[in-house]
Amino acid sequence: MRDEQEHPADEPLVSEFASDPDMIEIVEYFVEELPKRVQAIRSAVTDSDVQSLRTLAHQLKGAAPGYGFAAIGDAAGVLEASLRVSDGSIEGVMGQVEDLASLCQRVRVR
Repeated sequence: MRDEQEHPADEPLVSEFASDPDMIEIVEYFVEELPKRVQAIRSAVTDSDVQSLRTLAHQLKGAAPGYGFAAIGDAAGVLEASLRVSDGSIEGVMGQVEDLASLCQRVRVR
């Protein structure tokens, strides 16, 4: 993942819009909702629901950069692409799921 050098695994991930007063309210909302998205991803994995997992990854790939979290969008894109070639196997994408969840857990508004 390209952002690992820019954001070591123990460093909080802060929105590029953290200092933008016009964006902070919607960034805060995204951050508050992010644990629900991660839970939905984990539920899709538990249920072996590849289609839901693909949809959730696609949505996060598109949404996260708009809130200033390009690294999350990149990780979700990697997961989505891996799902396309995994021939329906969730086991083959567990590393990408964990990478994405780990990034999401590091998110902070400021």
